[in-house]
Amino acid sequence: MILPIYAYGQSILRKKALPIDPDYKDLKGLIDDMFQTMYSARGVGLAAPQIGRDIRLFIMDTLQLEKTERKTVGGTKKVFINAELLDETGEPWLYEEGCLSIPDIHAEIERLPVIQVRYVDQDWKEHTETFEGLNARVIQHEYDHIEGILFIDHMKPLKRRMINRRLEKIKKGDIDAGHPMRFVSP
Repeated sequence: MILPIYAYGQSILRKKALPIDPDYKDLKGLIDDMFQTMYSARGVGLAAPQIGRDIRLFIMDTLQLEKTERKTVGGTKKVFINAELLDETGEPWLYEEGCLSIPDIHAEIERLPVIQVRYVDQDWKEHTETFEGLNARVIQHEYDHIEGILFIDHMKPLKRRMINRRLEKIKKGDIDAGHPMRFVSP
C-alpha cells in the first residue's frame, strides 16, 4: 500500500525516533509498504518518520540509480532497524540532495564519504558494515531522519534563508509533489 509522505512542517519529522523490538506489530507489512511508497515517489530512501511513525526504521535502494543514471554506483537494497552510526571518515564532499518530505528543493550538502553503521535487518540479524559514496550518503540522510534532522539543516545559513518561502509553501500544502502527502493542518 502506498502511504502518504509527511511534508516539511510535520512535527514528527523533528522528533528523535524510538527503538523497536521484534514484536513490533506487522513490521514486514510496514517495510513492504515503505518500499512501495518510496518507489512510487521515485526515491532511493525512506525513513519511518516520513510516513508518520516515530520508530528507528529506514530503507534504501540505490540499485535503481544504476538503472536510471546508467552508471555503476555499487547500489544496494537494505532495511535498517535501530541503526547506530558508529563512524564517519574521509574528505568532505558535496553532492546534491533532495528529500521526499521536501519536494522540489535540492541543495549541495557536504558529508563525509565513508561510514560505519550497526543495525538490525528485517530478519533481526545484527550487522556492522562500512558503506562508501552514494550508499553512505543515502544512509546518512535517512539516519538523520530518525534523529529528527532534515537535509536542509546542513545548508549554509544564506542558502537556507533563500528557500524559506518555498518551505512555507510546502508546509501549507501549496505544491504538487506527484505523490500522496500529508501536510500540516491549517
